[in-house]
Amino acid sequence: MKDKQFLMIPGPTPVPESVLLAMAKHPIGHRTPEFSAIVKEVTEDLKWLFQTNEDVFIYTSSGTGAMEAAIYNLVNPGDKVLCLIIGNFGERWAKIAASKGAIVEKLEVEWGKAIDPRALKKVLDADTNKEIKFVTLTHNETSSGVTNDVQALNDIIQTHGSISIVDGITSIGAIPLAMDKWGVDVVVSGSQKGFMIPPGLAFLACSKKAWKAYEQCKNPSFYFNFGAYKKNLEKDTTPYTPAVSLIIGLHTAMKLLREEGLDNLYLRHARLAAGLRSAVRAMGLKLFVEDNEIASNAITAILPPDGISVADIRKTLKNDFDLVVADGQGQLKGKIFRMGHLGFASERDMIAAVGALEMTLQKLGYKTNSGAGTSALISTMMEL
Repeated sequence: MKDKQFLMIPGPTPVPESVLLAMAKHPIGHRTPEFSAIVKEVTEDLKWLFQTNEDVFIYTSSGTGAMEAAIYNLVNPGDKVLCLIIGNFGERWAKIAASKGAIVEKLEVEWGKAIDPRALKKVLDADTNKEIKFVTLTHNETSSGVTNDVQALNDIIQTHGSISIVDGITSIGAIPLAMDKWGVDVVVSGSQKGFMIPPGLAFLACSKKAWKAYEQCKNPSFYFNFGAYKKNLEKDTTPYTPAVSLIIGLHTAMKLLREEGLDNLYLRHARLAAGLRSAVRAMGLKLFVEDNEIASNAITAILPPDGISVADIRKTLKNDFDLVVADGQGQLKGKIFRMGHLGFASERDMIAAVGALEMTLQKLGYKTNSGAGTSALISTMMEL
């Protein structure tokens, strides 16, 4: 059946009908009291979701724009930046920092692994002159399906005195990240993930410690400038023309997230992820990340069975079931397929997706007990 497409990729993620309807209305002026009231309410909602009392800036960009904003408003040429890399998006931090003229040092592990806090401590302890001013890290690495222990890593970073810059693009709203409680300095995110709206908005929150670094930045970004956004946010507006319809959609989406509550948001994502991992194992497939302690609650990376290609799995799911899953990225392209269970995703969606995957594999010649995956999925979700 066509015209029934369902996205199960790391992003964009499905969008609630109420959000789509809100966005379908004619745009309102972005310099009006009506829009300022929406900006004010949305900003407070974002603080709740980021678990911070600091301002959360709204950029009209992808999540990468917020990543660039973090680097370009804080880092001066010649500053040393330590980048913790566990996949494609950790590497992106290093590329952005290098483009600003930073001296980039990398702590890199094999894709599918998380950063060991002991390894980070060893690197920072060796920095006796305190030359490493910034440490970038990815909370949830969507290219591999690994989640870093941000709290433990950030404790080490703060003890050293560096500024932590965290990619929370696929974790905010899905995986616990308590910015103020954990003492994280900068967190960035993007709209097309846990926020349940289409791509086009990025978010950034920074601590008072990070703000001091901004004040010492010699050539901060123009468009993404912290100062410009903070000044305008005091008047419940933005320095430049924002994506009005997306912010109106965000206004509606945040009401849904507030109604569900943080604990339930995190539990729902954990339930869907655990259920899918159980289903994959019951089907006799292998997970790219076998360790449940570091496995993502936002996306799951799966190895195809021997003799069946990722391309054929994705093609059959799309053509026969109108279900879209993602290929691997970079060094994992064609080696894994990734199923997203992030944002506006439910138990019903997972049951349909696992059933479709079981039937797809059977069509492609894979021998498995019919219904084993779906049964394991349901049993696991019922337990959590």
